Amino acid sequence: MAAKGILGRKLGMTQVFDGDGRAVGVTVIEAGPCIVVARRQPEKDGYAAVQLGYEAVPERKLTKPERGHLQAHGIRQTLRHLREFRFDAGEREGLAALEPGATVTVEQFAPGERVDVSALTRGKGFAGVIKRWGSRRGPMSHGSMYHRRVGTLGATGPQRVLKGKKMPGRLGRERVTIQALRVIGIDPERNLLLVHGAVPGAPGTLVEVRSSKLYSRRRYRREAKGR
Repeated sequence: MAAKGILGRKLGMTQVFDGDGRAVGVTVIEAGPCIVVARRQPEKDGYAAVQLGYEAVPERKLTKPERGHLQAHGIRQTLRHLREFRFDAGEREGLAALEPGATVTVEQFAPGERVDVSALTRGKGFAGVIKRWGSRRGPMSHGSMYHRRVGTLGATGPQRVLKGKKMPGRLGRERVTIQALRVIGIDPERNLLLVHGAVPGAPGTLVEVRSSKLYSRRRYRREAKGR
């Protein structure tokens, strides 16, 4: 299976109709075009990967090290986002066959393929244990003095709060990957990628789309068993 990947932004959700006339909920992603900025070699870096750049910005909005990194690899465009997409060392197709300066578009994907989509979830600010962890609340009757508080913090022996205790804190804004989403359709003219189901983040969130490793492993095991 060829290594595929692209960067984009989540535009929102809508629905389309499949060949049987059934409504299918999809997420619309404006994916690419991306520029291959650099390659990582196992001999030098210890792993094989391709670094993609996305979203052109004015040069003044990049730091001097960021501009120097692009210029060192012969990239004239000033790109806001850089992400690496790993692949097997022996891979010779897809991203593995591209050199710095090449353009990656949404046309590498086809309807029916499975992809993994990674993004940051919505940030919800500081939250208590009920909203953050789903804890039970205390009695709401008068005089209870315990409604939405944390409750016991553990044994009295250590005289401290043990690590890993579910406490109030920041909720959301975490990197989450949704695996094996099916590609419903592509629109090369508008750089749109439609995937079945929801992906993390609010509209406008930067997303990474990769060929699904989980689905390819499952298919390989099925084929090995003769199914």
